[in-house]
Amino acid sequence: MTGAKTLGTMEHCLLCPRECGADRSGGQRGRCRMADRLAVARAALHMWEEPCITGERGSGTVFFSGCPLGCVYCQNHEIAAGQAGKEITTERLAEIFLELQGKGAENINLVTAGHFLFPVKEALLLAKKKGLTLPVVYNSGGYEKPEAIRQLEGLADVYLPDLKYMSSELSARYSAAPDYFDVASQAIAQMVRQAGPPVFDERGIMVRGVIVRHLQLPGCLEDSKRIIRYLHETYGDSIYISIMNQYTPLPQVRAWPELCRRVTEREYGKLVDYAIDLGVENGFIQEGDTAKESFIPPFDAEGV
Repeated sequence: MTGAKTLGTMEHCLLCPRECGADRSGGQRGRCRMADRLAVARAALHMWEEPCITGERGSGTVFFSGCPLGCVYCQNHEIAAGQAGKEITTERLAEIFLELQGKGAENINLVTAGHFLFPVKEALLLAKKKGLTLPVVYNSGGYEKPEAIRQLEGLADVYLPDLKYMSSELSARYSAAPDYFDVASQAIAQMVRQAGPPVFDERGIMVRGVIVRHLQLPGCLEDSKRIIRYLHETYGDSIYISIMNQYTPLPQVRAWPELCRRVTEREYGKLVDYAIDLGVENGFIQEGDTAKESFIPPFDAEGV
């Protein structure tokens, strides 16, 4: 497919924007902290996504181990750092998709799967041959090559990326990725091109489309406003925007004192009001006390 050569191979991995060139097939771990074997930390029905993703029965969520972005505040830091997860085959991953379908999942939700792009593609194709009919949700931190997203055309139905920062200073400080916005905005453009405008089934479950998530960080209100404005001015009602207040200060952020607190109700209210004033209509907000560690599931290889 177009752009495949720029993604390299598992002998010289260029899958993500880090382009670390690791020999993952030889056992070397890349910037994603993973070699080439699929590793999954959890595969279960998940009730904590946006309503049109979770539905009544839950999203069939597969949490992959490793992450090329490595944000300092990651709520899934245990698996992002490759400290949890079970190695499985491509065939087993296809079986997991079908098992989740059998449990009544609303969709198959692939969480941080980009560094396993090639085997994940194989597993999806195999599962579809064996009867997988659910929408496939590609759930991403946004730091993806457009060429990688193009590989998912015809396989992913719903894209659920983050757009974390516009400021290169913030993205450098918290994710060691000063190019984050440039990269993620191009990836999101490719996702929107593929998925098109949002489509829902008769029960309100999204079966095609893009939801861009933005997690508000403490003290970063102005950058959050810039993100919401960019998304609304660029895409209007052709996407949904999910404005999240669930930032949870975990122990690993002690070296970043400004992150050692939650987002206040006043900060979050200002951002939501700003979105409303801009005219954002296709959006999700979080209400109540959502910044709890209970939102973080146990990564105990359930369902793997």
